[in-house]
Amino acid sequence: MNEEIDFILDTAKEAMNKAIDHLIKELRSIRAGKASPAMLANVQVDYYGASTPLGQVANVNTPDARTISIQPWEKNMLQEIEKAIMVANLGFNPMNNGENIIINVPPLTEERRRELAKQAKAEAEHAKVGVRNARKEANNDIKKTDISDDMKKNAEADIQDLTNQFIKQIEEKLVVKESEIMTV
Repeated sequence: MNEEIDFILDTAKEAMNKAIDHLIKELRSIRAGKASPAMLANVQVDYYGASTPLGQVANVNTPDARTISIQPWEKNMLQEIEKAIMVANLGFNPMNNGENIIINVPPLTEERRRELAKQAKAEAEHAKVGVRNARKEANNDIKKTDISDDMKKNAEADIQDLTNQFIKQIEEKLVVKESEIMTV
């Protein structure tokens, strides 16, 4: 095929991969019943005047399925970390024991599980929009090229095949996350 078409296809594939990567990151932050350090990934701590991710000021781990343990690298950061978790409005009640912060993750109610499933669907829909936007940009780029109409049609068909593959991947990831959320 044409080098220009190959470049357009590669660019579209890269954009679609970014949409999938973003979806994976977002789905990881959606709570699924058991404790995970990823649940606190978006928490920003005021570290000497700079907004810093929690993972850069403390060790975050899960000693069991219902507990998150946060051990700051500096003891004077305990209150700041506790405050940052409260401000993040994740529905957790951090407990400070002077050495580290412990968060007991309560079991999810059926209603909360449904809300989280809806949130996962919304994230999947955002990823699909990203994939479709990449398809639209690629098709527009193909139309601007000066190649034969048959080659343009073939390239657009390749873009559509790529789009279908990525939409299918998104659906598969959503099904896995939904089953993870709804499992008691």
